[in-house]
Formats: sequence, structure tokens, C-alpha cells
Amino acid sequence: MRASTDAERRTARVEFLMPQGSGAARWARRMTRSFLAGRDRCPAGDAELVVSELVTNATRAHGSSVRMTLRLDAGGLTVAVRDFAPGLPRLQPASATAESGRGIALVHALADRWSVEPHPYGGKTVRAVLAPC
Repeated sequence: MRASTDAERRTARVEFLMPQGSGAARWARRMTRSFLAGRDRCPAGDAELVVSELVTNATRAHGSSVRMTLRLDAGGLTVAVRDFAPGLPRLQPASATAESGRGIALVHALADRWSVEPHPYGGKTVRAVLAPC
């Protein structure tokens, strides 16, 4: 874990290398809650759900390491999740009977904006920005 704060600009940033396995999303939610504790500029519940969905997608897509970065500044909270899987997430309608496939739809609904940045040597970074309250 790496953390930094710029007091003049009131920016806080932390980066985590996620543990592999089924507990990664739970761990990511806990780290997000801890990062946001005492900071009333961000919707913590929405942030935890966005983090959970992005980390779940990344860990299901590929068995290798996943990196999560949280950045809080005047523009809100930016969540970035980097994985090494070849596919790109896309917003698609979920079937009423489907047990999965709603993660990006939730991110789309909760975040003010989100994007995908493919990397030339494989993988991508998915970013979601939640504006301050």
C-alpha cells in the first residue's frame, strides 16, 4: 500500500495491490471505507459498491494481480482498477433472470462518469468518478 496527501490541494491518494481470491472485493470495500473515514466529501456507500463491482469484475476476469487506486480531491473520488485480462467491460442490458452481468450497469448508475483505458501490452484500467456530496 502507498499513500500520499497534498495538504495544499487537499488531495489524498492510496494504491493497493489486491489479494487474489474470492475475498478481494470484501477487502477492497474495507480499504475504501477506511480511506474515506472522516471525509465527508464522498458518498462512502456508493464508493464501496463501485469498488466492489470493479474489483469483482477484475478478479473474475483474470487470476493475476489487480491494482486499485483511490484518489480523493475537490472533484470527488476516483476509483481506478487495473487488471491484466484481455477483455474490455461494456455496458449491456442484463436479463431479468441472469445471476450476473449487472456490475458495469451499477457502476454506470452510481458514478458521475466512468471509462476504460486499454493497455498496449494487455489488460486495462477501469475508472469511475463519484462527485463530492
